[in-house]
Amino acid sequence: MSGEFDGLVALVTGGASGIGAAVVTELAAGGAAVAVLDLNIGGVEPPLLGVQCDVSDDASCVDAVRRVVEHFGRLDIVVNNAGVGAQGTVADNSDAEWHRVYDINVVGMVRIVRAALPHLRASSAAAVVNTCSVAATAGLPQRALYSTTKGAVLALTRAMAADHLREGIRVNCVNPGTADTPWIGRLLASAADPEAERAALEARQPHGRLVSAQEVAGAVAYLASPRSGSTTGVDLAVDGGMQALRLRPPGQ
Repeated sequence: MSGEFDGLVALVTGGASGIGAAVVTELAAGGAAVAVLDLNIGGVEPPLLGVQCDVSDDASCVDAVRRVVEHFGRLDIVVNNAGVGAQGTVADNSDAEWHRVYDINVVGMVRIVRAALPHLRASSAAAVVNTCSVAATAGLPQRALYSTTKGAVLALTRAMAADHLREGIRVNCVNPGTADTPWIGRLLASAADPEAERAALEARQPHGRLVSAQEVAGAVAYLASPRSGSTTGVDLAVDGGMQALRLRPPGQ
């Protein structure tokens, strides 16, 4: 893939860790100039551009996009990866928490794309890739709030794809299964039996393990690539078959 993104500029929100960091590495390896947008950019080093950004604040998003374009001179690829998790049924989170998580996971993407649109319209290889989730397409227990936000991300992706197709901007999303990320690590650490909880998360994915951040990053790179010029409005599952497959129990 070396050279696939030569001459292109990408920004990745939530790019300092987990899936976001893997996406940054993948795009940079393909030749892209990459800006890492995150709350904490202390570990970001040149040639990457670290830009502190809070996606829940519109002024912060506008300023971050401005700084990226001022530094690199253009913007071609936006990867909306910043987000937060949430647990519980509809009874378990307050109104304030519902608004907070929705504001970050959904409206945060709106803020970044809104600020980026004038620059994407000027690109001949414009692409937006949103990090969605299998929670948008499958009912998971104890994920009411999180699933609601990811369902909104899926609908938003399709709507943006329709709105901006004729402007030359492709919009797609990836739907990871349960991925081996820092958030899942914290979730496991707080469980009464971390090993049993990890085994349960691995078992519900047909291929029997957590999804790696690198696997998700590969899917993001495919959707962002100029070679995928006829791919838009797509949600690409990276979930070990969790959404689509119904396997019989082992040995049967």
